[in-house]
Amino acid sequence: MNRKWLLLLLALPGCGVSTASLAAQTSIAPEDIRSGYEFLQPDTRFLQDDDFSNPGYLWIDRGERLFLEPSPEGGPACSSCHASQDLTLSGVAARYPAFDAREGKLVNLEGRINICRSNHQALAPLPYESDDLLALAGYVSSLSRGMPIDVVIDGPARAYFDLGQTYFFTRKGQLNLACSQCHNEHWGKKLRGDTISQGHGNAFPAYRLEWQAFGSLQRRLRDCDTGIRAEPLPFGSETYTALELYLASRAQNLTMESPGVRR
Repeated sequence: MNRKWLLLLLALPGCGVSTASLAAQTSIAPEDIRSGYEFLQPDTRFLQDDDFSNPGYLWIDRGERLFLEPSPEGGPACSSCHASQDLTLSGVAARYPAFDAREGKLVNLEGRINICRSNHQALAPLPYESDDLLALAGYVSSLSRGMPIDVVIDGPARAYFDLGQTYFFTRKGQLNLACSQCHNEHWGKKLRGDTISQGHGNAFPAYRLEWQAFGSLQRRLRDCDTGIRAEPLPFGSETYTALELYLASRAQNLTMESPGVRR
């Protein structure tokens, strides 16, 4: 983040104050929840809406092939388990992140794919942000497109929800900013040429014009932390996965959009 961005952020009401506590931070009323889609320029909306123009479908098509075909390493295809009607994947991605009792931890969709590879296909986990993992996560997410987000935050998932919520409201980095200051308190306002969104993750995995590539929500979270001069956490970290859960719960009035297109 350059000096102009810093000066603009500090000019926003409340952004230069360092004494606000988590309890004093504002939330967005459920009736005011808006997808990031609503803050896009018309040409970017068109890219997302037109399946032939949406560049994310390059990864979705790749993910479908990976899902249907046996692995070159000799493992069975994903479809060998998930082809029957009672194991349909429609709506599954809308329920992630989720607590996995066997693993004893919260897992996101990428984590679930890698657990399936290890436990059911005898394959090595795919690296975070690898094209194959993004393609599979994007394909599975696309099967829930248009379906409402429906994560569980009770029971063993509650501690992770609390962790994610705390991270969202905690000031961090050299700029001493919290996620909530942009995405709860100043959404809809202009920051240079951009309109500040509410920071929802319902379009991810998504194609970002800035990246010229498909990427996960955790890549976007790392970008945000880098932007406020905070040390980004490792891909797959417990904190980022917990933050994904909190963001999903915060967006439960929204529907799944992946493959989304963002600026």
